[in-house]
Amino acid sequence: MDFISSHPAQETADLLESFLSGKGMKIFARIDQAAEAAAVGLELRPTILLLFGNPKAGTPLMVQYPGLALDLPLKALVWEEAGQVHVTFTGPEELKERYNLPFAPFEAVPGLLKSALG
Repeated sequence: MDFISSHPAQETADLLESFLSGKGMKIFARIDQAAEAAAVGLELRPTILLLFGNPKAGTPLMVQYPGLALDLPLKALVWEEAGQVHVTFTGPEELKERYNLPFAPFEAVPGLLKSALG
């Protein structure tokens, strides 16, 4: 799934991180991939990866569906192209299909991510 943010990439990542933390989610990592590229002399558009989730919700699912651990914690990629900032993530239906689950997990996440940005 993908949607456009009206904020710059760094601000978008800040807003997502703050909002998700405020909702009780754990931020496992924030990786500024453009900064890492610059550290080795390469150039990359603004690209920030957030790893987030709730171990109380994710752990029981990983116990029942071990392959799901490849996609947990959840991830949101904030990236910029042609002056637009995108937020890209694996949606609930994609997870359902990918792991042949009987339900779409984490259905609230798309709404949460959009709410974080106003």
